[in-house]
Amino acid sequence: MYIAASWPIIISTVHSSLRHPAATATSATAIRRTIMSLPAAADNGAPSSPPDVSGLDDSHWRPHALAGEALEDDWVSRVELDSAKAFDPHGDIRTDPPRYLVLYGSLRERSYSRLLAFEYARLLESMGGRVRVYNPTGLPVQGSCDASHPKVQELRELSIWCQGFVWVSPEQHGAITAVFKNQIDWIPLSLGSVRPTQGRTVAVSQVCGGSQSFNAVNTLRLLGRWMRCICIPNQSSIPKAWTAFDDPGRLMDVDGYRNRVVDVAEELHKFTLLTRNHSDFLVDRFSERRERAEKGRLLSQAEKEAEKQKAAASEVAVAPSS
Repeated sequence: MYIAASWPIIISTVHSSLRHPAATATSATAIRRTIMSLPAAADNGAPSSPPDVSGLDDSHWRPHALAGEALEDDWVSRVELDSAKAFDPHGDIRTDPPRYLVLYGSLRERSYSRLLAFEYARLLESMGGRVRVYNPTGLPVQGSCDASHPKVQELRELSIWCQGFVWVSPEQHGAITAVFKNQIDWIPLSLGSVRPTQGRTVAVSQVCGGSQSFNAVNTLRLLGRWMRCICIPNQSSIPKAWTAFDDPGRLMDVDGYRNRVVDVAEELHKFTLLTRNHSDFLVDRFSERRERAEKGRLLSQAEKEAEKQKAAASEVAVAPSS
């Protein structure tokens, strides 16, 4: 803590460094020396005064501002951003129960990821949610058959139905299991004009056979971002999972791990309640609005590649011969 009267000294030093960027290193040293030389305030419980920046010109905080011809040629001013400006924080209040799909990543008879998935399902139902747990038994390996397989159709329909996910995977060889990844691989980013995962919330958890690790939850977060989900900040990793559940398969209150699972479930429920009303707004992208305006709809990746090849072929056809 430093006395309030010392703030002008610090501001003056910072201000000087802003006006002379070439002296940044020297200024940084001066700032450190200035702070280290300040006398400590008496610990009397009185809050220190914030720095007074009223005398500094607004331009200090807006180095990006354009003026003159640069402003006239600014492409940002021509971008259509009406969607972002049209946010209505109220809208229609939904009273229907939020819908959750729980996925787990093991086929073992006593699967700890399945037992943990069941605990999440119970918690979310106790909060008022509607929960469905998908059983991956019988789901074929992605690519071994077409998407008409009943287990594939079930998974995709549940993904469209839900508003939030719980993903629970064991960590195996430092990564998520093939059983879990196979489920994600069967869920496409788009089904025609429908995106089965975009805008959904997702909570990630893992169970470990040994000491606590976070490799699986980190991979699940990567998958969540790739699938355009809203990953909640909290997560759970349970070490030595075989010691965390009792004989009937219930998670025991050991070392605070059950409290963390409750935290994650509660946070997922809150984020889902807050975002499901605005999920379409949150995932409305400028690039996709522009593509719809130009093409009439969103193109698949295959269609985009075909357009590129067609354009390249046209350029070759009109190129003058050497």
